[in-house]
This record gives sequence, structure tokens and C-alpha cells, in this order.
Amino acid sequence: MFEGFSIADVAGPAGTLRTRRLGSGSPLLLLHGHPQSHSMWHAVAPALAQKHTVVMMDLRGYGDSARVQGDAAHEAHSKRAMAEDAVAVMQFHGFTRFQVLAHDRGARVAHRLAMDHPAAVQRLMLLDIAPTLAMYEHTSDAFARAYWHWFFLIQPPPLPEALIESDPVRYLRSVMGKRHAGLSAFTPEALTEYERCIRIPGTATGICEDYRASASVDLQHDRDDVAAARRLSQPLRVLWGEHGTVGTCFDVLALWRERAVDVSGRSLPCGHYIAEESPAMLLAEALEFFET
Repeated sequence: MFEGFSIADVAGPAGTLRTRRLGSGSPLLLLHGHPQSHSMWHAVAPALAQKHTVVMMDLRGYGDSARVQGDAAHEAHSKRAMAEDAVAVMQFHGFTRFQVLAHDRGARVAHRLAMDHPAAVQRLMLLDIAPTLAMYEHTSDAFARAYWHWFFLIQPPPLPEALIESDPVRYLRSVMGKRHAGLSAFTPEALTEYERCIRIPGTATGICEDYRASASVDLQHDRDDVAAARRLSQPLRVLWGEHGTVGTCFDVLALWRERAVDVSGRSLPCGHYIAEESPAMLLAEALEFFET
């Protein structure tokens, strides 16, 4: 799926991080979502690499990156900790300032990355999320039913981990296959890769800890930003799926305008998995935004 891309395993703050790289233009970091890996970018990364130096990474706990031991406060899986991973990856590849394209969980990491490291992030495009704090504060019956995994995964261990580990591929196919486009959105090669990675021991713990952090320590970091009137200073473009839950349940642009000073965006005629359901439209948006 990534012909010509080089692979490098980077020593991050808490373990090894799998990365791929291609291109010679301005640096662009790509961050994936749950329950996937950097393979989700297969339909857009090669074209982006014609204009940019594209660096993809697997978040800690996902793909072929390290499975990190959890802790009582879930700080090891906070988006702040994952943002530090991203900084380490880009420094390894020789970049101290870069742009970011991110989806789902990776977009939450990107939000924290841009807040904590404003000098490093030039601009960012976030796919199919509203701010984490706003999504929890404005949870509705419709949202809770559609995003049931948000509330399942944060339950105390070991129950969620045990249920996922009993049949990890079934969990993955259930989460991904019940959205707008079903499993038809994913190429056989990509789906095989997602299934391989979710079978890696420790993945269930990483997934659960990621979500537990989002419902605890990440919310505190977000509340601290709100209390201090801190907002993203970089240009922010947000895209969401017309047939997805986020755009249906939330006013995406309004919520991001509470958290950033320069926001633009729109819905695309697809569901949650924008990079795989509508790669051509995403590519057009990304090339225009990151070339501005």
C-alpha cells in the first residue's frame, strides 16, 4: 500500500513508534484514528507525498507502535503524552515545525499537540471530530447510542479488555462495519492490516486506556485551557462526514470556533472514515489547505 515509503522505528518517550516517510516538500504529519493504524492513509498519502514530506506514525497502543503500561490516572495514554510522541517522531525525521492532518483519535492528539506545542504546528486539518470536552458535555441519547464504544471502553479494567481480547477481530469489524459505509469502505489490504494489529497482545489495553484518558485527564487539560482562555492560534480546517454521527449530533464549526481563532470547514458526502470513503475529495481539500 505504501510503495516507496521508508520505515523507521523511532524511540519515543515511552517506547518505539512505527513511522513511514516519503517526499521532499514541506513536512506534513498524518495521525490515524481508532481502531486503525497509519495504513488508513493509503489512498491519500502517496499523492500528498508529491507535494510534501509525508510522515505517518502509529499512535502508542496502536499499529506496530509500543504498547504502554497503563496507570491509575491514565496519564500514559493522555493526548498530551501522545503529542509528545508526535514531537519526538518529527524531530527524529529532522523537523521542528510542520503541518498536521489527523483523523478521529489522532485528531484529538493533534488538538493537544497544537495547544501544547504552538511553535511546532503551523496549521492543522482535523477529520470528523468536535472538541472532546464539548462532545462529553453535550452528549445526547442519539450520540451515546451511536458512539457506544466511548462509554464501553472507559469502564474499569479488566472487563472491556477481556471482552475485546475474546475476539478482537469481531470487535474491530463491529465498530468499523456498523458505520455509514460498512466494511465496504476498506480495501482488503487495509482491513487485513487492521485485523493483524488488533490481535497484537496489549492492544485492547492500549485502546481502553486511550479512551479512559479522554474521559478523565484529557478533560482536565481541556478545562484548564478553557479556564485560561487559551485557544488554538493556528489556521484550523475541520471536515466531517455528512452521514456521520459527529455532524448529526453537534454543531462542529461552532464548537471549534470556541476553541480556535481561525476556523474553516465543511461536511463531505461520506461517513466517518473520510480518508477511505472519499479520498479524492479529502486530497483536494488537503492540497488546497496545506498549500495556502
